[in-house]
Amino acid sequence: MTKINLKSKAREEVGKNLDSFRKKGMIPAVVYGHKDKPQTLWVNYLDFKRVFEKAGESTIIELEIEGKGKVNALVHDLQVDPLSDKFTHIDFFQIRMDEKIETAIPLEFIGESAAVKELGGILVKSLDEINISCLPADLPAEIKVDISKIKNFEDHIKIKDLEISDKVKILDEEETVVALVSPPRTEEELASLEEKVEEDVSKVEGVVKETPAEGEKGDKKEEK
Repeated sequence: MTKINLKSKAREEVGKNLDSFRKKGMIPAVVYGHKDKPQTLWVNYLDFKRVFEKAGESTIIELEIEGKGKVNALVHDLQVDPLSDKFTHIDFFQIRMDEKIETAIPLEFIGESAAVKELGGILVKSLDEINISCLPADLPAEIKVDISKIKNFEDHIKIKDLEISDKVKILDEEETVVALVSPPRTEEELASLEEKVEEDVSKVEGVVKETPAEGEKGDKKEEK
């Protein structure tokens, strides 16, 4: 089990002077869970950024609250400023190490497929995470998907094919396809696709294909 430490301070005033504290490099946060009263916090921006790059949303964070002890938590939700792309608020979900949790775990695609390298196919990833249930101590940071197992266009990797600890229960349908390689398009398919695009463009509202009026030539001679 991987656990990362993050320090925080209790935030006494809620909803006041948030922007001024953000300018000082702090992020407002809240930690809740297990019917405990939510605690509002301040977290150092750079400290959290470093932790989140390592932990993401699937690694336990040992959240140290100054003067109040430590709690185990997961990043449950993040608010991000759409202009600056900076974190503006964090929701932590407190967990108990003796109770199972349900969460989504990211998939990490590794290896090289012969169907791509030798046959010119296109790798298709149908999932980027799967839902699981387990005790916090058994929580994986990610689940690896070895695409080298896809040797031809008939090979598919399904959820049931993933190598996952028997301490982790998969909550998604095991027959769901995770990855496959589709064959490259033929010249006929590409030509047909181009014709379809041109046909669709001609139907777009406001696009009018002009044709010469009856008895009128396409090009007029310059009048003298």
